[in-house]
Amino acid sequence: MKFIIGKKLEMTQVWQGERVIGATKVQAGPCPVVQLKAIAGKDGYAAVQLGYGERKEKNIKKAQTGHLKKAGIVSKDGKNNLKYLREFRDEANDLQVGDMVDVSTFEAGDVIKVTGTSKGKGFQGGVRRHGWHGHNTTHGTKDQVRTSGSIGAGGIQHVLKGMRMPGRMGNEQVTTANLKIVQVDQANNILYVSGAVPGARNGLVLISGEGELKIKKIDDSKQATENTETAVETAAETVAEVKEEVEVKENEAEKK
Repeated sequence: MKFIIGKKLEMTQVWQGERVIGATKVQAGPCPVVQLKAIAGKDGYAAVQLGYGERKEKNIKKAQTGHLKKAGIVSKDGKNNLKYLREFRDEANDLQVGDMVDVSTFEAGDVIKVTGTSKGKGFQGGVRRHGWHGHNTTHGTKDQVRTSGSIGAGGIQHVLKGMRMPGRMGNEQVTTANLKIVQVDQANNILYVSGAVPGARNGLVLISGEGELKIKKIDDSKQATENTETAVETAAETVAEVKEEVEVKENEAEKK
């Protein structure tokens, strides 16, 4: 199974030939592996804990800070502190703490399920909350069109458990299955998911699907960082050399 943590951005349209598809943009990853749990260990179940997002170290409790430092995630400047930690129930095969999961593990056409928190609608009546059609608007009905009516028989003398009634609506965990990935933007870490994704904008979503999880090993990440730093140093040296040549030419021109 492959999985990743992301943030819902907005809805948009994606063209595939002459066909337009409504899609949701999800900024997913990169997510470091923070902890691995096994059935044989003290946890008693197999799971992979991923981290996502950033926040200041002062806003993280000491226990969580120690948990992140143990995994080698927290930096001295406090910029790499993870905001969210979520678990995915799966066997940790060939995974190590510190490995990175990004959008490259998904491909266009993958079938996934997305879990998020739905929008909170507050206290709502039964017509909106449960889709009741309401009472008749004629034959003596005056101001009771959207009321619940009878909620139980007279002989029971109490309301049965599970009775659909007005109450708080939304703000609960919702999982939408059988969604497809339309497009993958690896440069910007964005997944385009067909259809609607539960939750509001900037809401946290968990994405999972069948297939092999592709990861970036710790050594690969370090090598990529070293290559980037080397390239930056080389570019800086080249700029300095060009500036020196320009200054020499300007001095020669002034002397003439």
